Amino acid sequence: MSSPNPVSGSPDKEPATEAQAAQNAVGNTDRAATATAPKQPEPEPRPSLGRLFLDNLWAANTVTVTVLAVLLAMLVGAVLIIVSDPEVLATYGYITARPADAINSSWTVVSEAYANLFKGAIFDPDASGFQAAMGPISETLTYTAPLAFTGLSVALAFRGGLFNIGAQGQATIGVILAAIAGFALPLPPVVHLLVALIAGAAGGALWGFVPGILKARTGAHEVINTIMLNYVAVYFLSWIIVQNGVQNPNRSDAISKPVDASAQLPRLLGDNLRVHAGILLAVLVTWFVAWLLNRSTLGFELRAVGANPDAARTAGISVTRTYVLIMVVSGLLAGLGGANMVLGSTANALTPLVIAQIGFDGILVALLGRVKPWGVLLAALLFGALQAGGNRMQSYSGISLELVTVLQALIVIFIAAPALVKAIFQLRAARAARLQTSLAKGW
Repeated sequence: MSSPNPVSGSPDKEPATEAQAAQNAVGNTDRAATATAPKQPEPEPRPSLGRLFLDNLWAANTVTVTVLAVLLAMLVGAVLIIVSDPEVLATYGYITARPADAINSSWTVVSEAYANLFKGAIFDPDASGFQAAMGPISETLTYTAPLAFTGLSVALAFRGGLFNIGAQGQATIGVILAAIAGFALPLPPVVHLLVALIAGAAGGALWGFVPGILKARTGAHEVINTIMLNYVAVYFLSWIIVQNGVQNPNRSDAISKPVDASAQLPRLLGDNLRVHAGILLAVLVTWFVAWLLNRSTLGFELRAVGANPDAARTAGISVTRTYVLIMVVSGLLAGLGGANMVLGSTANALTPLVIAQIGFDGILVALLGRVKPWGVLLAALLFGALQAGGNRMQSYSGISLELVTVLQALIVIFIAAPALVKAIFQLRAARAARLQTSLAKGW
């Protein structure tokens, strides 16, 4: 028989009580762990297009988005090519009866147009001979050089917190002074070219100094000033062309004397191909701007002022001086772009349209290149390829050259709206980041 417990007077059941208490403790621990363990997140339903747009609205731009933006622009361009062709459009009138006609005709006209765009910009597989084979890339690089300069001009100012809309006017003054130096100064070949380039750069820098000093001293908005100076430069070009000593005496129309051969940029692939040393100068200047922004003291001050001028002023940086320097250097770059137009092989004399639209296209190039120097150069190369290929596309496919301008605008639109591109292609970077955050918080 068991002896009574001296404390409670009941039979001794202490071992059983300890075992049960241990089991209860283990059970309570398991239940507590189960209660406090994070719940596994339930799989989220497929988001709608609008939800994806909102998720990606503030997401960072990537190279992928840039490539997809170009792809989207080409898809929209394909639709415009189909719509602009009456014969192809007529096949859609009986698409329910014979859909193959509409599909085949659409594919034919679009593929032919883009094939000619490629052949005119990069390479023509059917070309025979060195000149014919290198002709497309020569034209692309010829168009690229001035766009690289004006794109860098806009990008540099933007990194400093200023909107340089005056690259067109700065390039115009640059082309005027470069041309005058090119035909009015009797100098030896190499020196003549250097003096003409310096004159063009100085003209652009002068035209950039004006809005820079007005911004720094009076607070006048640089957008308004640069736009107004664009008009002044255009009308000044139209006036000076017809002045004695500038106008070509053998011509009755508005055209200047031709630039001397000693002041022209040398051609890289022979006299029959237009690509010249301006593209090498553009690469060199791109490297210099990248170094200036990322490695120099001036570049640090420029970026600091662009990020927060009040904080930069507190840190001892002269915001006034920086604003002036930004616009002067930006104008200098645009002036070099203008000089390329008349000292290169694009033209060798001043005309009212000698500068084309390289200043305004430079704004698009800067945006497409994410206002980064090497990105700007690549964007200029893309725009140069579109311009060169568009000429062949117009000649061989009958597609309007204005469609190339539409493609350029569409690319920039999609680049400026990365949320839309990501939503269309359902890129879920932002959604994945949100899910990861939810898991970390234990939701």
